[in-house]
Amino acid sequence: MPITNQRTAEHEFLRHMYQDPYFPDQVVDQGRAILLRLCERIEAEQPSGLEALYALTRAATEEFNVLQAEFEAAGSEIETTAREWIAEDFGFVASAYGFTDHDVEELIAGRDW
Repeated sequence: MPITNQRTAEHEFLRHMYQDPYFPDQVVDQGRAILLRLCERIEAEQPSGLEALYALTRAATEEFNVLQAEFEAAGSEIETTAREWIAEDFGFVASAYGFTDHDVEELIAGRDW
C-alpha cells in the first residue's frame, strides 16, 4: 500500500543513521521499513485518538526491539544517539498525521533500546 501522506512519503527516515558508518545500511533499511509500515497502518486504520495511535506505535516499537539483535549481529547497537533519532522519527510520524499533542515517550513505550 503506497503512503498517501505527502510529508511522510517524502521524509528521509533514519537519515542520520544512514550517514553514520557505525550503523549498517542493511539493518537501518529494516528500521526504515518498520517506520514505513507504521505510516501504512496509520493510513489504513485511521486511529481516532492518541490511545489508538499509541497502540500502533507500540507495535512498531516492538519490531525495533527485535531489530536490536540484528544491529548487534552486525557489530552495532541502538545506542543513545540512535535512540534519539528513532524517537524523533516516531514523533515526526505522529505530527505528520495530525497528532501534534503526542508524548514521544508514549509513542515508544515498551522499548528495550
